[in-house]
Amino acid sequence: MAKGLRGCLCTMLLLFCAMQELGCWAMHTPGQGPGLGEPGDPALLAGGRVKRGWVWNQFFVVEEYTGTEPLYVGKIHSDSDEGDGSIKYTISGEGAGTIFLIDEITGDIHATERLDREQKTFYTLRAQARDRQTDQLLEPESEFIIKVQDINDSEPRFLEGPYIGSVAELSPVGTSVMQVMASDADDPTYGSSARVVYSVLEGEQHFTVDSKTGVIRTAVADLDRETQDRYEVVIRATDMAGQLGGLSGSTTVTIVVTDVNDNPPRFPQKMYQFSIVETAPVGTAIGRVKAEDSDVGENTDMTYEVKDEEGVEMFKVTTDSNTQEAVITVQKPLDYESKKVHTVVVEALNKFVDPRFVDLGTFRDQTIVRVSVLDVDEPPEFRPPSNLLEVQEDAHVGSVVGVVTALDPDTANHPVRYAIDRSTDTERIFDIDAKTGAIVTGKVLDRETAGWHNITVLAMEADNHSQVSRASLRIRILDVNDNPPELATPYEAAVCEDAKPGQLIQTISVVDRDEPQSGHRFYFTLAPEATNNHHFSLLDIQDNTAAVHTQRVGFNRQEQDVYLLPILVVDSGPPALSSTGTLTIRVCGCDSTGAIQSCNSTAYVVSATLSPGALIALLVCVLILVVLVLLILTLKRHHKSHLTSEDDEDMRDNVIKYNDEGGGEQDTEAYDMSALRSLYDFSEIKAGDGGGGPGEGGPGRNPASELHALPQWVQSPDLDFSVFRDYICRKVEQADEDLSVPPYDSFQTYAFEGSDSPVPSLSSINTWSSGSEQDFSYLGGWGPRFRQLAALYAGRRGDEDCEES
Repeated sequence: MAKGLRGCLCTMLLLFCAMQELGCWAMHTPGQGPGLGEPGDPALLAGGRVKRGWVWNQFFVVEEYTGTEPLYVGKIHSDSDEGDGSIKYTISGEGAGTIFLIDEITGDIHATERLDREQKTFYTLRAQARDRQTDQLLEPESEFIIKVQDINDSEPRFLEGPYIGSVAELSPVGTSVMQVMASDADDPTYGSSARVVYSVLEGEQHFTVDSKTGVIRTAVADLDRETQDRYEVVIRATDMAGQLGGLSGSTTVTIVVTDVNDNPPRFPQKMYQFSIVETAPVGTAIGRVKAEDSDVGENTDMTYEVKDEEGVEMFKVTTDSNTQEAVITVQKPLDYESKKVHTVVVEALNKFVDPRFVDLGTFRDQTIVRVSVLDVDEPPEFRPPSNLLEVQEDAHVGSVVGVVTALDPDTANHPVRYAIDRSTDTERIFDIDAKTGAIVTGKVLDRETAGWHNITVLAMEADNHSQVSRASLRIRILDVNDNPPELATPYEAAVCEDAKPGQLIQTISVVDRDEPQSGHRFYFTLAPEATNNHHFSLLDIQDNTAAVHTQRVGFNRQEQDVYLLPILVVDSGPPALSSTGTLTIRVCGCDSTGAIQSCNSTAYVVSATLSPGALIALLVCVLILVVLVLLILTLKRHHKSHLTSEDDEDMRDNVIKYNDEGGGEQDTEAYDMSALRSLYDFSEIKAGDGGGGPGEGGPGRNPASELHALPQWVQSPDLDFSVFRDYICRKVEQADEDLSVPPYDSFQTYAFEGSDSPVPSLSSINTWSSGSEQDFSYLGGWGPRFRQLAALYAGRRGDEDCEES
């Protein structure tokens, strides 16, 4: 085997050398005259067709060359080269100067890089032979190709993986599952490097693969999805047609075994029991049963049927498409007194049956369902003849419309009472007798207002009003002829001044709110007051319309521009009713074609002025603007008066706190004493309040007496201080116990100035005696801030002395 391989390689090398020799072949030009490729040749400069002085064939280079020296590719040579080095060889094109280098003197080409045929299969280059001195082309530029020769250096690869296929269970041997395909990047036209064969590495017990096509087929016929629903098969691809030394690649194919309907449905139990009350409405679900099926997907879809006659009449079975359960519902009302237990036979069968597996057995199963009816106290049941009643609209109040009847279905047979659900008869148009169920009118009826009435009647047991039944009644109000016919609209017509007799002016139609069963029939005549009319005539067309025509030749709108034509309309009754409507006819000026131009003498004047509607709109806008201005002025005046009254009524006392390092009298922090005024009576005593004292207004009056004294707080004899004191003490105690608040609280004490103060208290809260008992002269020694206070108290004391004397 080794000898054969060595011989093959030798043959390939010989072929390669022969191709290289062919690449160096040069065709010589004819001997007479200069070469066609010389630079001075006129044919070359004109771009005409010339005879080549050299021809280059394909060069070959082996890919993945791993040698240390540049790989020899081939040799180019010109027939004008005499070997004296006067010709310089160059190349250009793909890879020239980088991948491929040329010896300028000999024309030898070498590859300097490792080539990969899978990336690029060939390179296109151009060769030039130039004069070394002048650098002029000696021959036309020639194009040649260097082709990269392939070696087996790429293994087969499965580019479309991972593969997932499927096959139905119980498929026969040889059933095609899917096809896998591997690709080899080597040259398929050269040798066997790209010839791939397939084989199974894992899973050969159940599947095979075609070595040439890669088609995977089943190897056994008993694949069962319920036993194993998927297989992992490893497929290998080998190049060189599977020969020794070939490269290989593998992939994993997941084969899913799909389901077929080879398993019938089966009920887990042969009997089920349910119970339901007898008052359950039709459509109530009693219970659910389910048959099991080992298959999946649509092969588990099944339908359920009731097989016995009794069950078909009383019950209905439907299939829940989501859970494939049988839902048993009530189809007819149940009655405990009639039958206490019902037996139902339910059958389950597959919806889709595969005929290939019919021989495996019947694909259906049955079970028994027992339904027990539970007794309850039932409400009365209506025994209706019909839910439609009729009454004439002219029926008197208290007329009987109809009678409803309800009975107690229980064995006790309790008496029944009736009522009307007033939410369906809010206007109390109808009443009902509580014992007999007779429905009577409670108000006058009008079909034109409401032609139908829908009311709900309640029936309940006399001793148990919670047992209530409801019945809906439709009451139709029958029509009587109580409305006269009327003109459909207030008709207005126009007639030209030059109208001729018999000309149609207007077609009249009427409306009638009544709806007689035989349909409407109206009759038209001129009213008696229009019997002397010689201008117009009225024609009854016999289709509930009438036509008005002219009777004279021409009209003059200067004499009379408007005519009022009374028309009498009578219906067919019974009784026949009539009404009179007026047709307004205006005399207009028309052109020669009969088109109306104007209908009164003031038409052109009115068109040039504002319409009455525009004038009214303009007046309304002006009036709105005036009202807005007055409203704004009133609001401003009210706002100013409100601010003035608030300034006059805002009386506050500034309580100054002296037991801290604050600014004394300059501290203007004010406290609202409105809360304290409710407990105290503050009076501000002015100097000279005694009225008519000797010093009042005299020239010798002390100037300080004109200043107000400090307010004196006098306790009312009937006020209780304990309430206020207890409240403050309670708040102080709460603040002291709360550790989360700052160390200084905001409570102000007005009763004293604090303990151990070297200065007597100036507060008037605890001063129950008059100011004459105190000496405030020491205030003058406290500094300039207290001199004014000393002057105030000194002046006030002088006034008090005068009053006492």
